[in-house]
Amino acid sequence: MSDRYEVFLTCPKGLETLLAEEAGGLGLEDVATQVAAIRGSADLETAYRLCLWSRLANRVLLVLKRFTMANAEDLYQEVLAVDWQEHLAAGGSLAVEFSGHGSGIDNTHFGALKVKDAIVDRLRRDSGQRPSIDKINPDVRIHLRLERGEAILSLDLSGHSLHQRGYRLQQGAAPLKENLAAAVLIRTGWPRIAAEGGALADPMCGVGTFLVEAGMIAADIAPNLRRERWGFSNWLGHVPALWKRLHAEAEERAAAGLARPPLWIRGYEADPRLIQPARNNIERAGLGEWVRVYQGELATFEPRTDKGQSGLVICNPPYGERLGDEASLLYLYQNLGERLRQACLNWEAGVFTGAPELGKRMGIRSHKQYAFWNGALPCKLLLFKVQPQQFVTGERRSAEERDVEPVAAKPAESARLSEGGQMFANRLQKNLKTLGKWARREGVECYRLYDADMPEYALAVDLYRDWVHVQEYAPPRSIDPDKAQARLLDALAAIPQALGVDTAKVVVKRRERQTGTRQYQRQAAQGQFMEVTESGVKLLVNLTDYLDTGLFLDHRPLRLRIQREAAGKRFLNLFCYTATATVHAAKGGARSTTSVDLSKTYLDWARRNLALNGFSDKQRLEQGDVMDWLAADRGEYDLIFIDPPTFSNSKRMEGVFDVQRDHVRLLDLAMARLAKGGVLYFSNNFRKFQLDEGLVERYKVEEISAQTLDPDFARNPKIHRAWRFGL
Repeated sequence: MSDRYEVFLTCPKGLETLLAEEAGGLGLEDVATQVAAIRGSADLETAYRLCLWSRLANRVLLVLKRFTMANAEDLYQEVLAVDWQEHLAAGGSLAVEFSGHGSGIDNTHFGALKVKDAIVDRLRRDSGQRPSIDKINPDVRIHLRLERGEAILSLDLSGHSLHQRGYRLQQGAAPLKENLAAAVLIRTGWPRIAAEGGALADPMCGVGTFLVEAGMIAADIAPNLRRERWGFSNWLGHVPALWKRLHAEAEERAAAGLARPPLWIRGYEADPRLIQPARNNIERAGLGEWVRVYQGELATFEPRTDKGQSGLVICNPPYGERLGDEASLLYLYQNLGERLRQACLNWEAGVFTGAPELGKRMGIRSHKQYAFWNGALPCKLLLFKVQPQQFVTGERRSAEERDVEPVAAKPAESARLSEGGQMFANRLQKNLKTLGKWARREGVECYRLYDADMPEYALAVDLYRDWVHVQEYAPPRSIDPDKAQARLLDALAAIPQALGVDTAKVVVKRRERQTGTRQYQRQAAQGQFMEVTESGVKLLVNLTDYLDTGLFLDHRPLRLRIQREAAGKRFLNLFCYTATATVHAAKGGARSTTSVDLSKTYLDWARRNLALNGFSDKQRLEQGDVMDWLAADRGEYDLIFIDPPTFSNSKRMEGVFDVQRDHVRLLDLAMARLAKGGVLYFSNNFRKFQLDEGLVERYKVEEISAQTLDPDFARNPKIHRAWRFGL
């Protein structure tokens, strides 16, 4: 076998340049980069050193042969020509990995099978023995890469991927791979900072991957020092004496590094469930004396600043994938920036994020950015120097200076708003000044403050006592998604400042065109219900779990009208949802109430609303398709309320309900149940709805839409239309 080899090192996409620098420092010569890999020339000692010391590579591949091929038979013959007895004992085990396609091979499984067949046939021909296949822990792992008709046949010296250091047996929900974490640390300048005796803190450390990788860099510990099984362990070309010498040198360096006074490396994690797994990982890495982890929220994070200590703050905040994440993530980044400005003056900081637009909201200018990939997700590393000249903050203003009465007593910390954000804040304050007076005068706790008043900020902002519920209307496809997201973030930044609310009490949802029952489907599972009052009635709302909250604010006047007219009446509520109108009818003295809905979830909610107000005995709750229920019912009612969805195609019903198509049959069925002298109120929010003229001819019909809008919806008269029906 040759004394020098061509060596391939694979790595995560985006780490090629860093890996080339690292590998060159470890002795790799003639280094060249390609996508997710580098290649070069090395002797066996250098190849071993790359396995042991590379913090960035996934695999170290020793090239056995390069060849061109036109078809699968060429592949078989070229692999068959290799003297496999130099590499694998005839009775040993192997695994084959194949990547690429072309030359008649479009299936990697087929390509791997041809390589395996050639190796097995050659060993059986030469020795009479057949090796076995072991995909988990083979004696040798063979890799063939096919690209543009050229095949590269290699021996994998690594075994399992080098990012698997062995210390992280417990991990959180979305951990960074160890080699990606090491790359981020190297890009932030941690090797330099560590060499100068600097400190490191991670305020959102999870299970401690940044902390361990930083500790190993600072203590000069080879990242794979503790690995016991390698891809070369049973390779016949392995030179144990050479490997033992390199491994012993690495152990000596680690011992010397750990004997030095430990650097100050600390992690903080809000989730108590991750503290012990993080500590276990740190102990397994041998860094128990160097690294500490504490439970604490971001707001309590305190770096070491005694004796002029400075260093690096590193973190990987969550990226946000669920409904409503925009608000919580925005405020998380704002709080991170605030904490850096307040507690980490003259430190450096690195924020690794899949949502780089949020980094702009931290109130500190990033002086450098690097592109990375976290799997298939494009990410950026934002670098900051925490110095006053880099700060982008504005003056804080009190509620008195804003000339509005704050919704909550605790004002949010303010950062300077963009021009658009300030315009949005001004509009909120103007609306609050007007509508706040009306709400206090009328005793209204929940109302709409803003409803796409400014077309570029297509949001609905509702106040539920001291909470803010924000719905983003999906922008049209003609709007640049990045621009729409930036406007949303501007608005979310403005809300706490304009309204004086705690950022933890801002909930955001995205409203798109709804089909079927999608608007009623569960979005989260927090189960947090809040009690609100409306004209003497107690109601439960849920701001987090569903697209709608359980209380349609625009129907407030209709509910109060029902309460005024319900005394002694038999009340029927169709498509009752959470039965808020039923509670009002019962409060108004209804003789009986009947509420019908298809959803068991909302009928349970309705039952809770009724019980909250002391009503239960005479209140019927019926689960079923409204049209079918009406067709079968023989009851008589004095007061009926119908507020159907625009569309519904629940699995519990046959066919699809379409309010425009089906409203005539619905109203005819309901009017057949209306007692003489009774009243039926019909409302819906389909903006293109047209009431059938035949209904006007058969019944006494009066449109009352304008009478059913309070001041908070006066700006949006198309929110719903309503009619009063009589016989």
